[in-house]
Amino acid sequence: MFCEAFPDIQFFIFTKHVPSLLYYSHIPTALTALLIGFFIYVKSNRNQLSKILLSITLIFLLWVIFNLIAWTNPDSRMVMFLWSFFPVIYVLLYVLCLYFVYVFVDKKDISPKLKSVFALILLPVILLYATNIHLNGFNVVSCEAVEQSGFILFYYGVSAIIFLWILVFGIHRFFKEKLGDARRQIALLIFGIELFLLSFFSSSALATYIDNFELEQYGLFGMVVFMGFLGYLIVQYKAFDVKIFGAQALIFALAVLIGAQFFYSKNPTNLALNAIAFVLTLFAGYFLIKSVGLEVKRKEELQKISDSLAVANERLKELDNAKSEFISIASHQLRTPLTAIKGYVSLILEGSYGKVPAQIQDVLNKVYSVNDRLAHLVEDLLNVSRIEAGRIQYNFQPTQIEELVAELVDTFLVTSKAKHLELKISLPKHSLPKLLVDPNKIKEVTSNLIDNALKYTKEGSVIVSVIGLEGKLRIEIKDTGIGINPEDKEHLFEKFVRSKETTRMVVNGAGLGLYVGKNFIVAHGGKIWAESEGPGKGSTFIIELPFVNPNVKAGVSDQPAVAL
Repeated sequence: MFCEAFPDIQFFIFTKHVPSLLYYSHIPTALTALLIGFFIYVKSNRNQLSKILLSITLIFLLWVIFNLIAWTNPDSRMVMFLWSFFPVIYVLLYVLCLYFVYVFVDKKDISPKLKSVFALILLPVILLYATNIHLNGFNVVSCEAVEQSGFILFYYGVSAIIFLWILVFGIHRFFKEKLGDARRQIALLIFGIELFLLSFFSSSALATYIDNFELEQYGLFGMVVFMGFLGYLIVQYKAFDVKIFGAQALIFALAVLIGAQFFYSKNPTNLALNAIAFVLTLFAGYFLIKSVGLEVKRKEELQKISDSLAVANERLKELDNAKSEFISIASHQLRTPLTAIKGYVSLILEGSYGKVPAQIQDVLNKVYSVNDRLAHLVEDLLNVSRIEAGRIQYNFQPTQIEELVAELVDTFLVTSKAKHLELKISLPKHSLPKLLVDPNKIKEVTSNLIDNALKYTKEGSVIVSVIGLEGKLRIEIKDTGIGINPEDKEHLFEKFVRSKETTRMVVNGAGLGLYVGKNFIVAHGGKIWAESEGPGKGSTFIIELPFVNPNVKAGVSDQPAVAL
């Protein structure tokens, strides 16, 4: 028996009796879903999540095929047969979507108990779909099956419950998840799948309520939106363990949209132009995807190299810390016997153990000098290890810098006379304000600079000046010594660095004094640098300290020195 509404209809032929949007809404959406489902299934090594997604797309395709046949076939027996399956397919699609959301969010399969719940939801629909409880007649005039209102309310009610189930589950897991990327993925998935289910549900329910099944066509486009969200999840977050880039998704979307026009265009010219655009899109897309693929491959290789370097860098940091720790421990162990040697030699030289022959006294003086040099080296090593570990301790207190410098100059007068050098001091006429500094640290830095100036000056003089400037105090140590090469000036304050001139003149020295000194001065908010016109023309080392430093407070502080 054939429908009266479509007496001249031909199966699957586009005629005036079939809605113009039918093929456009059904075929492109079904093909898009199916292609993406198969793509993810193949690329993700057929994992469980991809299997569920493929099942969703296949069930959706089955619904589309049955719906197309029901629209285009005038045989009432065929329409009745296919119509009976719609509730089963409909509810199964919603259950699979719920299953998919659980596995996507939890990254594991659901429990057997929950699977049993899903089966119980499907069971009534499967048992009753082919009975008169579902279908109780056929409308020959409209070519539609007549469904029982109670059964319609049942399977639409089940669909609505599953829709709300997914929404509540998604919101709960979104707020439970702590990682930002994971939360965004949950939000995107729930939003995309709910849009699809809502459009599918609302169009079907409205079509049934007003008895106008052309409205169902619009609900199918929700599947394309859902596939778009999945594509974004793959591109942005590598969801499903699939690597895809935006160019692939773009070309695929363009191909589907242009290809869909074949089902919608009637004009031969439009069909020809559409065919040309379709071929050109595929041709250009192939080369674009190939180019982007090479770029992505290079980027991944660079990322691997970057990751390897990061691991190596971490390992180097660990080794450097281990080295610093070793130096610190070794220095502590060395400092104790060196202090003991210095004390005993001093006592012997002073005559505490009796008169010492002149020959032995000369040897003891050399022992004292070498021991003192070694003690300074150990102290520098200790300072370096403390600086790198951030464990330098400062005792900030108001200090008159002129007095501190004058006292230091007095201690070096004997050394300067022994070398026949003139050691001068220049102080301001009026006292400068006291500075909040660690006097021992400033003394150590200034002492090292004066000692270096005397050490590397053969003849002439060394002038130590304290100058008050606007907002800051300057200490200058100017000598007529060996000078500094321009290329050495940049590296003077680095660890274990000594200029060629200094190594020729004085073999001893580890190149740590200036490095330690710069860290001390920077920790005070000041600056230190060297000036020289070149080799043989002397040099000037300058320290600048602010009169007021808001970052420094009086008392003992574990303020770390700045690593330079």
